[in-house]
Amino acid sequence: MSDASPSNFTPAPLDSSKRTWLIASTCAGAAGTVALATPFVTSFAPSEKAKAAGAAVEVDISGLKPGEKLTVEWRGKPVWVMRRTPEQLATLAKVDAELADPKSQRNAFPTPEYARNEQRARQEHPEVLVLVGICTHLGCSPGDKFTPGAQPSLPDDWQGGFFCACHGSTFDLSGRVFKNKPAPDNLEVPPYMYLADNKLLIGEDKKA
Repeated sequence: MSDASPSNFTPAPLDSSKRTWLIASTCAGAAGTVALATPFVTSFAPSEKAKAAGAAVEVDISGLKPGEKLTVEWRGKPVWVMRRTPEQLATLAKVDAELADPKSQRNAFPTPEYARNEQRARQEHPEVLVLVGICTHLGCSPGDKFTPGAQPSLPDDWQGGFFCACHGSTFDLSGRVFKNKPAPDNLEVPPYMYLADNKLLIGEDKKA
């Protein structure tokens, strides 16, 4: 009677082709898990290798409606692109006296020359705002507070803008910081340029 007990059973070794297939399948499964955990990554461009190298990012804003904002990633940072309404642009002059640096003259986060204006934007499209979405205090990401009027943690005459819940810094709809807030500077405007009316290149400004 042959001995077929499990303790004496030795499986045949896998050949190299089967071993390679198993490794690839395992890796693919792990990648799928990561994708489920972080679905937002799929909306970012360009590739991971290009981002690590600091490549410029092309952004199509043809579908961005007035009052809407989208987020892309550049050099590992979230970058906001917002198309402001005429009503939102009209609020900017109303808050100049309340801002710490209304003309974007401070140099800790230098503002490109073409964005040193009230809109903090290129003048061919002053309604389009491009900002790095990181608070200049300790690196939190401010939230959208576009609705004007009194709200918790905001002044009664709030005109709309951004609020950093970490330490209470407030920014107007051009990313300019209000006086007497923890954030020392306006939100950063990255270098950017237009490839077409509805296509931005974030990370380069050769037309500056």
